[in-house]
Amino acid sequence: MRLWSLHPKYLDPQGLVALWREALLARAVLRGETKGYRNHPQLERFRSQADPVSAIGAYLAAVYSEAVARGYSFDRSKIGSVDAGVQLPVTDGQIAYEWRHLLHKLATRNPALYEQWRSCDEPECHPLFVVRPGQIEPWERPLDASGARPAK
Repeated sequence: MRLWSLHPKYLDPQGLVALWREALLARAVLRGETKGYRNHPQLERFRSQADPVSAIGAYLAAVYSEAVARGYSFDRSKIGSVDAGVQLPVTDGQIAYEWRHLLHKLATRNPALYEQWRSCDEPECHPLFVVRPGQIEPWERPLDASGARPAK
């Protein structure tokens, strides 16, 4: 599961559809509707909110907006409640890490989009987040240089 802190505009079609599905899965987890992914580290930032389900709803709303702007027909009714005023912190180190990770994916999966975005030095974050100084978030499980997860 990857709930990008980056703005969804940077994602290729496969990435945007995957983000929608994974965020819907995250919503189901936060609502206690599934047994899988309950301990996924990326859910920590939503669980730390007063209303985690509404926070993931706000996340989904921005993904939905990007999808509509691209002409996709995602189902708005799946989002549920949205706390439009909620903002979650994210570190600039996390944004930088995710940007490198996304560019690595795009280089192989969508070279044209990689070329479009590779010179971007300051990518925007997802509208739900507010950037603050810091390293990679504690819940992140970084990949090594080869793109694999280091052995524990």
